[in-house]
Amino acid sequence: MKLEYIIKDNDTTIKHILKEKFYMSDRLILKLKRNEKIELNDVVVNINHPLTIGDKLTVFLDFEEDNSNIISNQMDLDILYEDEYLLIVNKSAGMPVHPSMKYYTNSLSNGVRYYFDKINLNKKIRPVNRLDKDTSRYSYFCKE
Repeated sequence: MKLEYIIKDNDTTIKHILKEKFYMSDRLILKLKRNEKIELNDVVVNINHPLTIGDKLTVFLDFEEDNSNIISNQMDLDILYEDEYLLIVNKSAGMPVHPSMKYYTNSLSNGVRYYFDKINLNKKIRPVNRLDKDTSRYSYFCKE
């Protein structure tokens, strides 16, 4: 997946665009820098590179990630929607979204990890919303 953005007159830095326009974390930005996945006008650049109005910023999110911090656990997932970017799962009440000391292998993220492994998707488990364990609602997972 790649993201493209045309520089406007009020854009200050690439880092600002990544954080404010694409809502990227500092950790993801660092990973993009290390993997040379940030380009300006088709040239790999640093996030402090000077900007000119009309420049094209391209960010590539096509690298594999380690998701070994979550143990894979087979469970039935009620998948409501899925495309190349998003997985929406109906979370039942009583199931935590994230692993914890008490729910180390039986959280929704453990089931999503199993599903990602099954479809050969080597990406981090990134819940987009946070739900309490006892809440029954849709959980959204970013696949990129």
